[in-house]
Amino acid sequence: MLRMVLIGLAVVVIAIAGSLLGGSMIWWAMGTPDDLSIDGTAAAVAPADPAATEGWPAYGGDAGGSRYSAANQITRENVGQLQVAWQYRTRAFEDPKRDIEDTAFENTPILVGDKLILCSPFNDVIAIDPGTGAEKWRYDPGVAPDRNPGNQNICRGVSQWTDAAAPDGAPCKTSIFMGTIDARLLAIDAQTGQRCAAFGANGEVGLAPEMKLVWPGEFQITSAPAIVGDVVVVGSAISDNNRVEAPHGAVTALDARTGDVVWVFDPVPRNVDDPARATWKDGADRVGHANVWSTISVDHKRGWVFLPTSSPSPDFFGGLRPGDNKHANSVVALEGATGKLIWSFQTVHHDVWDYDLPAQPGLYTLTIDGAQREVVVQVTKTGLVFVLDRDTGEPVIPVEERPVPQDGAAPGEVLSPTQPFPVRPGMLVPDRVNPDDAFGVTIFDKAECAAKIRKLKADGLYTPPTEQGTLFLPFTGGGANWGSTAFDASRNLVIVNVNNIAHEIRLIPADQVQAVREALEDSEVAPQRGAPFGMTRAVLASSLDLPCTPPPWGMLVAVDAAKGEIVWRKVLGDTRDLAPMGLAIKTGTPNLGGPIVTAGGLVFIGASFDSQFRAFDIDTGKVLWSDTLPASAQATPMTYMWQGRQYVVIANGGYGNFDSRMGDYVTAYALPASP
Repeated sequence: MLRMVLIGLAVVVIAIAGSLLGGSMIWWAMGTPDDLSIDGTAAAVAPADPAATEGWPAYGGDAGGSRYSAANQITRENVGQLQVAWQYRTRAFEDPKRDIEDTAFENTPILVGDKLILCSPFNDVIAIDPGTGAEKWRYDPGVAPDRNPGNQNICRGVSQWTDAAAPDGAPCKTSIFMGTIDARLLAIDAQTGQRCAAFGANGEVGLAPEMKLVWPGEFQITSAPAIVGDVVVVGSAISDNNRVEAPHGAVTALDARTGDVVWVFDPVPRNVDDPARATWKDGADRVGHANVWSTISVDHKRGWVFLPTSSPSPDFFGGLRPGDNKHANSVVALEGATGKLIWSFQTVHHDVWDYDLPAQPGLYTLTIDGAQREVVVQVTKTGLVFVLDRDTGEPVIPVEERPVPQDGAAPGEVLSPTQPFPVRPGMLVPDRVNPDDAFGVTIFDKAECAAKIRKLKADGLYTPPTEQGTLFLPFTGGGANWGSTAFDASRNLVIVNVNNIAHEIRLIPADQVQAVREALEDSEVAPQRGAPFGMTRAVLASSLDLPCTPPPWGMLVAVDAAKGEIVWRKVLGDTRDLAPMGLAIKTGTPNLGGPIVTAGGLVFIGASFDSQFRAFDIDTGKVLWSDTLPASAQATPMTYMWQGRQYVVIANGGYGNFDSRMGDYVTAYALPASP
């Protein structure tokens, strides 16, 4: 989707270098990178989160996705001394049949006893020594290497569960659970790497839908399962825009010992007695999706799970599912033991923009007027931040229903006249671009971008998809994405990385889809079978493959979640990995992955496509340290204390569809060892 944009970023450098040498075609100058930031005064530092640990037991650091560590050996004062402590290679591509171009290494390892456990993009599960990176065991589940054409091979993480009823030393006393890209849930002994025979059929349960798939990779599991009590909860990733009658996005809970199904929750209300069904009309009988492809959060005290649901099928036409489509595009709180609905809050009504919830709901405790309040913080592809009461789902920061664009909607479409907007802090990224502000490195590509923007329907956020063509800003990758947020309770600070890239989306009459596909052989053309329109999607870019939106194209943002205020906003990414002689110009780059926060006052993040791993000062957003990784890091890091030493670990294997620097590395950093 952004493959050519990354190549095009190199043109920026060449063009600017030409300007410095006297070239006459350049009009644009970056200015001072910090001028793009909004700096505020940090909140008074309160006591650190007492629940934080110095380990990393779950994909999000903890079950609620704080991505915060109490480890504080690495500080703002000494972070510049970080060095590589060890490096491990997964050997994920030793099998030549495995396609590196359709692979993204998005994994965050977890610390389980005396092991770091991770998964490769092909679901190899690997245990390594936390202090040396030496391999302890490895399990290959036998995923067919060619099963996933057109979809990416991804495994973001695994989860651990300890059986309190089993005696110490018993097989599978601690189990590792992983969902696979061929739709199985596996249980593996954390000590030996062998399957847990009592779980399902020799350690696995198949979760593929009964519906026949168009191709094997249409239905996958890519995110770490959630563990609540003795129940394992798992969602699914379903390919977009293929058909109306698509696989159901049901969330399944299984007994952690036996693999028996405990409950199933479908965000699309199939039951005629469900009150939510009225918001779907007859569409609930024909559509699929509204699945949970991202990470589910768990509140162990309440015994609840919090689901970030996605858009119904198909993404860009909703005329066959009129109404708000309740429980889709929502944070949904369920009772973990039974699947009973507690509450649901919808962030997008009747989604026809692919603005599903991509991020793990953040279960955070804010300090407001001296009192603590438990909330859910949900960041979105739209660049909005919702802060909800944990018990009720009611907004803590008020949310308004505001009128949104209606003009140009496709025949048969019935849009929601309003959408929910938090009153603070507003959007983290722009939702429109003036043609006069179009980006270009020459007068020609600037004019080309300006002309493209003028031709598109562009009335701001929630402009409907049209046959004319619509400008989507933020693009369907966000805003925020699966990297989610990190949270520092002592400062009420939520840290999130965002993109400032636009898409041009065009609806195609169904009878013209094949002809358009043949004419646009190298572009995304999707049929949305069963709907009156297919669609095309492309990054809004010039013929130089540079974004038409002005930079910065990637940002890291700190938000005071109690006040609903942006504290600082900094450019994330530069051109050094793409430029001749490593010239680093702070344009920001598209980014995928997430941040973590430590008690040492630091924010660590990879995510950008320049192969850099960075540490920011949490109070100011200043970059204090960076290092060049052997491959691009489209993953969220983690940190832990081990034998008196703090390690910071990040998977760096690239993102094949973006033409980033590829590899199979897991890299650990630490301060120099004491003599």
